[in-house]
Amino acid sequence: MLKQVSTKELTNELINRLGVQAITLEPYQEAKITTETSEQIFQGPAVILINQD
Repeated sequence: MLKQVSTKELTNELINRLGVQAITLEPYQEAKITTETSEQIFQGPAVILINQD
């Protein structure tokens, strides 16, 4: 069912939900996410979603 929906449409829908935050990285911007056990570095363009629902 959802396979027919584009990733962009899914992202836009989630951004509008309560409990979801979005961080938008412009081209060549970097973001680092660090936890106790790992670290990830992302380079834009990208949208990072945080779902705390």
